[in-house]
Amino acid sequence: MQQIEFRLIGEFVELNQLLKLTGICDSGGAGKALVAAGGVSVDGRPESRKTAKIRAGQVVALATCASLCCPPISRNCAAADVVLAE
Repeated sequence: MQQIEFRLIGEFVELNQLLKLTGICDSGGAGKALVAAGGVSVDGRPESRKTAKIRAGQVVALATCASLCCPPISRNCAAADVVLAE
Protein backbone atom coordinates (compact mmCIF):
# COMPACT_ATOMS: atom_id res chain seq x y z
CA MET A 1 0.00 0.00 0.00
CA GLN A 2 1.27 3.44 -0.88
CA GLN A 3 1.77 5.92 1.95
CA ILE A 4 1.55 9.71 1.86
CA GLU A 5 3.17 11.79 4.57
CA PHE A 6 1.54 15.06 5.55
CA ARG A 7 3.28 17.42 7.96
CA LEU A 8 0.68 19.09 10.10
CA ILE A 9 1.13 22.74 11.02
CA GLY A 10 -1.18 23.57 13.88
CA GLU A 11 -3.24 21.44 16.24
CA PHE A 12 -5.44 19.59 13.72
CA VAL A 13 -6.82 19.45 10.18
CA GLU A 14 -10.38 18.52 9.24
CA LEU A 15 -10.61 15.14 7.51
CA ASN A 16 -12.25 16.43 4.32
CA GLN A 17 -9.61 19.18 4.04
CA LEU A 18 -6.79 16.70 4.61
CA LEU A 19 -8.06 14.62 1.69
CA LYS A 20 -8.05 17.78 -0.44
CA LEU A 21 -4.64 19.06 0.71
CA THR A 22 -2.93 15.74 -0.01
CA GLY A 23 -4.37 15.61 -3.52
CA ILE A 24 -6.50 12.54 -2.86
CA CYS A 25 -9.64 14.55 -3.62
CA ASP A 26 -10.05 17.56 -5.89
CA SER A 27 -12.06 19.52 -3.31
CA GLY A 28 -13.27 19.47 0.27
CA GLY A 29 -16.72 18.53 -1.07
CA ALA A 30 -15.26 15.49 -2.82
CA GLY A 31 -13.55 14.59 0.46
CA LYS A 32 -16.89 14.80 2.26
CA ALA A 33 -18.46 12.52 -0.36
CA LEU A 34 -15.66 9.96 0.06
CA VAL A 35 -16.14 9.93 3.84
CA ALA A 36 -19.94 9.70 3.47
CA ALA A 37 -19.52 6.70 1.14
CA GLY A 38 -17.69 4.87 3.94
CA GLY A 39 -14.34 4.80 2.18
CA VAL A 40 -12.23 6.28 5.00
CA SER A 41 -10.96 4.97 8.33
CA VAL A 42 -8.96 6.74 11.05
CA ASP A 43 -6.63 4.69 13.23
CA GLY A 44 -8.21 1.50 11.91
CA ARG A 45 -11.82 2.49 12.63
CA PRO A 46 -14.39 3.56 10.02
CA GLU A 47 -14.88 7.34 10.13
CA SER A 48 -18.19 8.91 9.15
CA ARG A 49 -17.56 12.43 10.48
CA LYS A 50 -16.60 14.47 7.43
CA THR A 51 -14.93 17.18 9.48
CA ALA A 52 -13.33 14.93 12.10
CA LYS A 53 -10.30 16.64 13.64
CA ILE A 54 -7.20 14.73 12.55
CA ARG A 55 -4.20 15.29 14.80
CA ALA A 56 -0.50 14.44 14.57
CA GLY A 57 0.17 10.73 14.94
CA GLN A 58 -3.14 9.56 13.50
CA VAL A 59 -3.40 7.32 10.43
CA VAL A 60 -6.10 7.88 7.82
CA ALA A 61 -6.68 4.98 5.42
CA LEU A 62 -8.73 4.78 2.26
CA ALA A 63 -10.49 1.59 1.27
CA THR A 64 -9.62 1.99 -2.40
CA CYS A 65 -6.10 3.40 -2.53
CA ALA A 66 -2.76 3.81 -0.83
CA SER A 67 -1.65 5.36 2.44
CA LEU A 68 -1.08 8.88 3.76
CA CYS A 69 1.09 10.06 6.65
CA CYS A 70 0.86 13.35 8.57
CA PRO A 71 3.80 14.66 10.61
CA PRO A 72 4.02 18.43 11.36
CA ILE A 73 5.65 20.40 8.40
CA SER A 74 5.96 19.02 4.83
CA ARG A 75 3.66 17.44 2.33
CA ASN A 76 3.85 14.52 -0.11
CA CYS A 77 1.02 13.61 -2.43
CA ALA A 78 -0.22 10.27 -3.69
CA ALA A 79 -3.45 8.47 -2.91
CA ALA A 80 -4.64 6.49 0.09
CA ASP A 81 -3.41 6.29 3.68
CA VAL A 82 -2.63 9.47 5.54
CA VAL A 83 -0.47 9.30 8.63
CA LEU A 84 -0.19 12.35 10.84
CA ALA A 85 3.25 12.29 12.37
CA GLU A 86 4.22 14.02 15.58
